[in-house]
Amino acid sequence: MATFTGSMAPVLVLWLAMSLSGTWAVDKGNFKTCDQSAFCKRQRALKPGDSPYRALLETMELTNTRLTLQLINDNNKVRLLLELYRLQGNMTRVKINELKPLKPRFEVPDVLITEPSTEPLSLLSQDENGVVLSLGTESQRVIISARPFRLDIMEGPEVLMSLNSRGLLAFEHLRMRKDTWFSKGPPGCTSSKEEEKVDGMWEETFKSHSDSKPNGPSAISLDFSLPGVEHVYGIPEHADTLRLKTTDNGDPYRLYNLDVFQYELYNPMALYGAVPVMLAHKAQRTTGIFWLNAAETWVDISSNTAGKTVFGKMLDYVQGSSETPQTDVRWISESGIIDVFIMLGPTPKDVFSQYASLTGTQSFPPLAAVGYHQCRWNYNDQEDVASVDAGFDEHDIPYDYIWLDIEHTDGKRYFTWDSHKFASPKEMLQALEDKKRKMVAIVDPHIKVDSNYKIHNEIRNKGFYIKNKDGGDYEGWCWPGSAGYPDFTRPDMRAWWASMFAYDQYEGTAENLYTWNDMNEPSVFNGPEVTMHKDAVHGAWEHRDVHNLYGLYVQMATAEGQIQRSGGVERPFVLTRAFFAGSQRYGAVWTGDNAAEWDHLKVSIPMCLSLGLVGISFCGADVGGFFKSPSTELLVRWYQTGAYQPFFRAHAHLDTPRREPWLFGPENTALIRDVVRQRYTLLPYWYQQFYHAYRTGEPIMRPLWVEYPQDPATFVWFDVHTFQKHNGAQSLYIPVTMSSIPVFQRGGSIIPRKMRVRRSSSCMTHDPYTLYVALNLQRTAEGELYIDDGHTFNYEKKEFIHRRLSFAKNMLSSVNLATDAEFSTGSWIERIVILGASKPSKVTLKTADGQESQLEFDFDASMSVLTLRKPGVNAGLDWNVMLQ
Repeated sequence: MATFTGSMAPVLVLWLAMSLSGTWAVDKGNFKTCDQSAFCKRQRALKPGDSPYRALLETMELTNTRLTLQLINDNNKVRLLLELYRLQGNMTRVKINELKPLKPRFEVPDVLITEPSTEPLSLLSQDENGVVLSLGTESQRVIISARPFRLDIMEGPEVLMSLNSRGLLAFEHLRMRKDTWFSKGPPGCTSSKEEEKVDGMWEETFKSHSDSKPNGPSAISLDFSLPGVEHVYGIPEHADTLRLKTTDNGDPYRLYNLDVFQYELYNPMALYGAVPVMLAHKAQRTTGIFWLNAAETWVDISSNTAGKTVFGKMLDYVQGSSETPQTDVRWISESGIIDVFIMLGPTPKDVFSQYASLTGTQSFPPLAAVGYHQCRWNYNDQEDVASVDAGFDEHDIPYDYIWLDIEHTDGKRYFTWDSHKFASPKEMLQALEDKKRKMVAIVDPHIKVDSNYKIHNEIRNKGFYIKNKDGGDYEGWCWPGSAGYPDFTRPDMRAWWASMFAYDQYEGTAENLYTWNDMNEPSVFNGPEVTMHKDAVHGAWEHRDVHNLYGLYVQMATAEGQIQRSGGVERPFVLTRAFFAGSQRYGAVWTGDNAAEWDHLKVSIPMCLSLGLVGISFCGADVGGFFKSPSTELLVRWYQTGAYQPFFRAHAHLDTPRREPWLFGPENTALIRDVVRQRYTLLPYWYQQFYHAYRTGEPIMRPLWVEYPQDPATFVWFDVHTFQKHNGAQSLYIPVTMSSIPVFQRGGSIIPRKMRVRRSSSCMTHDPYTLYVALNLQRTAEGELYIDDGHTFNYEKKEFIHRRLSFAKNMLSSVNLATDAEFSTGSWIERIVILGASKPSKVTLKTADGQESQLEFDFDASMSVLTLRKPGVNAGLDWNVMLQ
């Protein structure tokens, strides 16, 4: 059974495990295993033991902002420089680089929103064996042991985390190739004859592709030990369980953005995105590790409790086993430096805040983007778009965006329209705008090599294409045929790309056209592992150094283009397939090319939960599955799941039968209509959650352990459809029919809804609110209401309404949470529904001007539900309702 909750956890959706095994799988032969990735194989061959690295304590320098210390590898005498920083917000940063590298090693730019603020470190003690430093409080300290080098972070007597405790620190120093020594003599950092014999250090072949590796071996590795921890999470993207598995008997988890056709479930293979952030959770503390490296990365996980059954753990307890649970993690990257941020919590929300302070929060989307999106590869022409649009009206199903895939372009030339199928794009967009609806069109980062194509000519003439190892423009094969790949690592290239979204550049566009960036891993059909050669060149750096950044840069430039075209007024909406740490700042992601299988429906939940844990809240999966054709039951169930995930889009492959919601018979149309309308009634709540994620970095879709570190048995839950009350501390078996979704509101919460569902979210702007107040065992509840214009950045100018809703001592009140903000709304409070209530003798409404009035009410004694009718008070004003 999978579970998730919304922010502040007022909503719980339970999905019973409905799984059937798929019969198809990815062609694994197209993608490397660790054994086929030379640096991973080399590093994994190193086994735990005494580290060859020693801290040279006499080189230690301690300033007000950092500690520096040299490390020496006693095997080859190469020196490294350790930098240690205490950061604001209970974080520690550790950087390790070569002391004197042959040439600079890549350090990841543009991911951190600012250089993190430091706090003073102080020396507590020092001897020949090591040093002890204070992390600000007397109980929290760092211990650096000299021989072998080891770093421990402690709080009181408890070790929170240890670095290099298993001796797996490795740093392949840059060196000159052996065959150049004869003319120049060996450099100070030489490679041994044994190293020269190791396969793949200076050249590597995979299938028919060769990687020239001009800089030779450059891999890095470091191990982290987490005492007391049995549960680790994060490091998306993988089609796997939420809790990460141990990797002792298989491949490590791989982080390397790839276009994986028909990906397989429940394995550690790389997918489209990579966020090198892991959370470690136990009842008393949550911590995080952010490994800031954009090269191919593998993560090994081992545990001393792995494989033990529940009975085995009980036996340990009964027998008094003293073994403390521990999880060990090892990060291995192909190039760059070690730059790791250790987030010390102690709560899950503290870790979210710490990570957000480094890489930013989820961008605040326009309200319409939180609605329903209708997509397929491809809607054929303008008439098809108009027909689908009319179909939603005919069947009374709301939607906000209709999408166009690659076939809308002139021969896969992005920023263009097919002149026959989409001859009048502005008219098409205006027809949608007349219904307050919008469109998304795909713009991919592979550019057709065609001298008659303006975009290609400008990129080529400006020298903006990525180069191959020989200095020419890199070309690969993708949807247009032969394609060039713009170098988005260049700020000037990104600025030019952004300028192409201007209305006078991107012809046929309007304010209600938004963008989808696909294939931005980047996908290269004839490249190694369906991506770019690692020895391609981005200015001073190889592609191997920057690979996982490429998708982030594409989305960054596209979002900036949308902002610029409106003069900085309108919020962008950009969907990306590839992503990295920090991608949350630029829009939404989805789980890629899934399949119409029950297991793919099921795995969408942990996949999006994992992304939320590392800052990317705006996540969803293709409703119905991209590949293959869903059964009617699967399609309906997928709509019922997708409606409760942050990004809600149906999408389908070119070769699948059409599957608009009304094509499966009246009964199923009604079921889909009902759940899409449920989504729209809850848009005020979803929007509030996005605002909360934007402000705090907390995920919208959450595992239960995030919200309930204490015992969840103390809570009360109400079925949102029937209002049936369920107390905690019990197991429930809830019958589920095709028309029912097990959704629950937590006692103690207040959720605003808009019950007048219209054709799009913008049509509901001025409609009234209904407040659902679910009382807890203490007969209290609280919630929030957030309102702004739904589409501009004016909220940054304090143009919004943010109110605290609270119920206590039989009084429900609305109080301003943002007294320095100002915004007016035409919406009012139409109805208040109180769950778990007692029948009052009268109900009195008191408004801000002191006026009092009696409210009509109904009371359902069988369900303890009190409904207050027509309070009629403006949603932006102070008021209270007293039950007597």
